[in-house]
Amino acid sequence: MKVCIIGAGLTSLTLSKALINRGLYVDIFYSKKMKNISQTRTLGISKSNIEYFNKNISNIKKIIWEIKDIKIFTENSIKNEIINFSESKQQLFSIIHNQKLIDQLTGELKKNKKFNLKKNISYKNLVKKKYTLIINCDPNHEITKKFFSKKIEKNYESSAYTTVIDHKKINSNFTAIQVFTSNGPIAFLPISNTSTSIVCSFRNTKDYKNFEVENLIKRFNPKYEIKKIQNISCFELKSSIPRKYYHNNILAFGDLLHKLHPLAGQGFNMSIRDIKELSKIIDKQIKLGLNIDKTTCMDFQKKTQHTNFIFSKGVDWIYELFNFESKIKSDIFTKMISLIGKNNSLNKVFKKFADSGLQP
Repeated sequence: MKVCIIGAGLTSLTLSKALINRGLYVDIFYSKKMKNISQTRTLGISKSNIEYFNKNISNIKKIIWEIKDIKIFTENSIKNEIINFSESKQQLFSIIHNQKLIDQLTGELKKNKKFNLKKNISYKNLVKKKYTLIINCDPNHEITKKFFSKKIEKNYESSAYTTVIDHKKINSNFTAIQVFTSNGPIAFLPISNTSTSIVCSFRNTKDYKNFEVENLIKRFNPKYEIKKIQNISCFELKSSIPRKYYHNNILAFGDLLHKLHPLAGQGFNMSIRDIKELSKIIDKQIKLGLNIDKTTCMDFQKKTQHTNFIFSKGVDWIYELFNFESKIKSDIFTKMISLIGKNNSLNKVFKKFADSGLQP
């Protein structure tokens, strides 16, 4: 059985590796020449997803940096964290350079005879090839506009800025810090003892220059003796949820299913969970001697659409909660959030939510 994946991004490569590991043949079609993305782009992967990735997709132990503690501050409470997540010196999640993961997956796929990387193909010619399953991860492909244009969208009227700071060595640099400021959230995500990834989200009330972003990073810098701030990348922030997941044997996937605000670092984690569910469905169909076709798409939508919707709205609710807090600048509200964070039962719920989503 042969599967087609449209788009050559990180989710497409990860999905390709998962399917090939199950004995399927995979063709990836890309619309533009594959380019190295910004070296300052990083992503967080939850503990349970790291374990799944290592076992079922590719062993990435050597290219991740473990995070064992998370501290959350607000501009109203900059000296005392209002929420602290820790796991008794065990990892909560890990940080990884996007490009390092792309390079590892690409290298492994190119060595596999079941994998082919091809240039863009039109919908008309794609249908002629009679793939058992077509998975679309490309938001700009004509298939997206033709079958998946109806969606629930939200413009955060904000832009994300990403960079990496080089700093004086900190032994055991395993604590992630997020500060909710009046401009927007700033996350400090360690990637080594001498470098830390920065992800900022600032409202588009003005056109931020690089030096202004650097000044805000320095202003809310929790502990680092900064030697250098690397190149800053910027992109607009929007969220979207499609009305439907499939058309015949064409399945939307990745960011097409859940484009999120990056504050919780859950976009790629949701895609990994989707890969896990899709793999289960395919495994079951192969075991029963069934075809991988439209029914695969139907089962996947039935299994994941409601949980993805709830989880996406949950991330949006967290953003709006802290956004509201930063606007009213109320000590009472900050104390309420702090009390919720210190509740052991709720703390465990939040950690499970971030680690495994709504999966049991």
